[in-house]
Parts: sequence; C-alpha cells; structure tokens
Amino acid sequence: MPSPNSDSTTSAASATSPSRSSYDVVIVGGGHNGLTAAAYLARAGLSTLLLERLPATGGAAVSKVAFKGHDARLSRYSYLVSLMPKELVTDLGLSLELASRTTASYTPWSRDGVAGGLLAERPEGPQTRDSFRELTGSDDEYAAWQRFYGDVEKLAAVVSPTLLKPLEKESDLAARVDADLWREFTREPLGASVERRFRDDTVRGIVATDGLIGTFADLHDPSLAQNRCFLYHLIGNGDGEWRVPIGGMGAVTDALLDVAVDAGAEILTGAGVSRIDADGSAAEVTWHDGSAHHSVSARHVLSNVAPWVLRILLGEEPDDGTKPVGAQLKINFLLDRLPALRSGADPEVAFAGTLHLSEDYSQLQRSYAEAAAGRVPTEMPGEVYCHSLSDRSIMGSFPGHTLTYFGLHAPATLFEEPSNKDLAVARALASLNQHLAEPIEDCLAKDADGKPCIEAKTPQDVEADLAMPGGHIFHGDLAWPWAPNRSLLETPAQQWGVATDIDNLYLCGSGARRGGAVSGLGGHNAAQAVLASH
Repeated sequence: MPSPNSDSTTSAASATSPSRSSYDVVIVGGGHNGLTAAAYLARAGLSTLLLERLPATGGAAVSKVAFKGHDARLSRYSYLVSLMPKELVTDLGLSLELASRTTASYTPWSRDGVAGGLLAERPEGPQTRDSFRELTGSDDEYAAWQRFYGDVEKLAAVVSPTLLKPLEKESDLAARVDADLWREFTREPLGASVERRFRDDTVRGIVATDGLIGTFADLHDPSLAQNRCFLYHLIGNGDGEWRVPIGGMGAVTDALLDVAVDAGAEILTGAGVSRIDADGSAAEVTWHDGSAHHSVSARHVLSNVAPWVLRILLGEEPDDGTKPVGAQLKINFLLDRLPALRSGADPEVAFAGTLHLSEDYSQLQRSYAEAAAGRVPTEMPGEVYCHSLSDRSIMGSFPGHTLTYFGLHAPATLFEEPSNKDLAVARALASLNQHLAEPIEDCLAKDADGKPCIEAKTPQDVEADLAMPGGHIFHGDLAWPWAPNRSLLETPAQQWGVATDIDNLYLCGSGARRGGAVSGLGGHNAAQAVLASH
C-alpha cells in the first residue's frame, strides 16, 4: 500500500498494455467494485483485465491532496464506509483498518434563545439520554428512539446476512420479519413511520435524513426511494455503522488494487473504453489510450460504469430523458482549527461524528419543496464530518483538521444555473455558522497562493470528474436488496442481481441490485455470477 503520507494514486501496479488478446473477463471501470471483482476473479484463476479511463484506479473512493501547499489528503468524493461486509474484508485479506467514530451524531439546536445540542454517543451512554431530555423535556423521545432503532436492527439482522449470497425473494425474507415491521419499512413511506413514532421536529429530522443522502425525494414519496436509501444506510453488517477508513478512502481502493494485482489481474489506466460488443457468448471491448485504439476479446464483460453509460458503450444514443439526476452538494475544507460552538459543546466531540445542520423534519420537507420548484433551499440541509478526529494519518504535516460537508436536496437541475452553486455554498456555510461562536471562514486555512482552503462539488462537477451521469452517487435510484416475487432467477447473473439483457455482460457497480454505497457488493456478486457460470 502507499505510504500513509503519500497522495493516493492507486495505479502504481498498472500495466501499459494488455499481455494477451483474449481474456476470461474484462472489467470496464476501476472503481472499488471493479477492483473487488478483479480480485475475486483473478484469485480464482481466471484471466482478468481491468480498464480504467482515468490515470488512476479508485473511482470515487480516492484520497487526494486538494489544496496547494498542504499535504493533507481528503476523501474527495466518497467519505465513509458503511455497507462493506466484514466477511468481504476478511475473505480478500484486505490490509484495511476501519475505525469507529467516538460520536455517532451531534445536532446543534437553538430554541427560545437557548443553544444546545442533541448528542448520540457511540457506544451509547448516559449523555445521550440526558441530551434527549434537555431538548424535549422528557424521556419519551429517547424511548421512542431506542424502540425505532431496535426495530431497524431486527430488519437488518435478516437482510444483512443475505448481501453476499444469491438474491432471496421478497416473500422469503418477509416471512422472517415481523409483518408489521416489514410493512412499515417496505410498504409505507418513511415519513409516515417517522411522524407516527416521534413528536419532536429535530428528532424526526435526524431519523429521516438517512433516507435522503444522495436521494432527492419527499419523505412521503410513493416511489419509496427514500425508504430504500434509508435501508441501505442502516443495514451494513447488521448495525449500519458508518466507519472511517484509516488512511482515507483511497486506503480502501489501494488495498483492493494490491490484492487484485497480487492475484494476477492486469490493470490498465488511461484506457477509456469506447465500445462493447457482446452477443451473449463472446465479447469484444475497445478502448483508446490517448494515442491509439485497442481491442481484446472476452468470455465475460463486467460493467462498473453506470447503466446509463453502459447503454452508450453498447452503441445506443444518449437518452437525456433517462439520465440519472444526482442530488448533493459536497464541500471540502481545510481548517487551522475547529470552530467553537454556541452550545458550548466540545468541538472534538461535536465534530467527531455526523453533525446535522438544518435537518429538522420541517426544514427537510420545506427544502425539498423549494428545490423541487427550482429554487436553492433557503436553509440548506446538510451534514458535516471531521475525519481527522478519527484519523490523523491523513493530515500529513498539516496541524489542523479536514472537514467535509454533504448537502441534501441539491439536485443537479438546480445547478444548470451556474450562479446557484455560489448561492448554495453560501447558504450551506450559513447553516453551519448559525451554530458557531465564530464563523467557519475565520478557521479556514490558506493555500500556497493565499486562497481559503475550500472546494465545492455539485453533481455536474462529479459527472465531469468521474463520468457518473448526472453526478448520481448511486448510478441511479437504489433498488431493494432482494428480488421481487415474480423475478426470474434462472441464470447465475439473475440470481446474483447483476444481469443485463446480454447473457455474458454483467453489472458490477452501484447500478447492480445491492450495488449502492462503498460496499464491494456489486463487484463481489458479479464475480460470483461469473464463477458460477464457468
């Protein structure tokens, strides 16, 4: 692996040209799922070639020096690991450490001129109950909180163990879960559950926000996109804990690259795939290396690009009507110091977990309505993470801290008007500053040119950087992590949730069923489908 103090490039072991003209498997896209698939397939003895358009593998899970003159490395796009099964890490023997954050979440609030904060500890201790009582005046909401997440754990205990196995039918899973719980989480909109279970506006918002990360939806949306997003954020390893990879997100993909290359996979970077021809039994993949076109044949092709992009590689015309629409505003900061809070809470406690901003339930709903009407939300809802409190190795010689803001209800359509980016950033900073004793701008470090160390990325920026259509971090709307009851599960690809319309072309990225988040599930499951078909 790269030194903890080096910029993560995840390409040191890459070859410059393929060693052969034909492979068992060609993987298109070198994000974490593509690398996962390459590791499993090469280890099983299949000739495996992975093609990555960018100069380095890693996709969205990379660590980069973002500010001139400072060697601190930021997890520039993806920022936490929640869904990657421990079994996958152990199975591949990844040299990877995932750290728990000492604070689960902190939500600053201000009511009747009093500033406070709702603290959820990890592991939970007496301060959590006291914090609920200070906010709500009783223990009722805390008791409701415990009951709610206890019920979520019951659902996660059934679903989580299935993620590394062939898909189960919905009816089979439902039969192992209390009928009322199954109906609540998979049939009713998340908003109905939150409103029935909780009374306090702030508590409701903290619960609901897990259904909106990267998903633009009303909490009562009948599509239940918010429910599916909520489930993915809370079922990982049965507990849904979001963990910090020591060394930054690039440490995840560095570890996967090492295992894949050690197993014999060939990795080509700077290889922009331009066409895939597949007929169900054989395939040819064509790419350009900046100088010339190259082609190889393969028995199977795995696609780690978004399904929308895959259709273009298969020769279809781009269809703007079906293009995914991402919905987030990502802001990275480098700080000389953590700011003080008006509540008086210790910043090293408040910023150690997920710090919620403008995410009261009513604020979330109002912000959605504004964004749906084409306006930048007046109060930008978002969450802040300070990874350097959990992992100093990413900071290099810089003595301060890194901070990440992830904004909700920021669909790509808002940023078709370029000036809205600056407005959204200003409102995101305002949502933070209202709870600080000093403005965040006063804490920003300066780069080598004297500029404040802050960078913002809209969905359009993510698309430009990573070729994720619409800047959608899940490559499109998430699907339930099980098979509908009437699904055909006859082929290995269908059984593992990675099938396309072409028998020897599989999805292995976030667009696969069970593919969302930094999990490796899409890569693992596609690899298992290939191995089962041999």
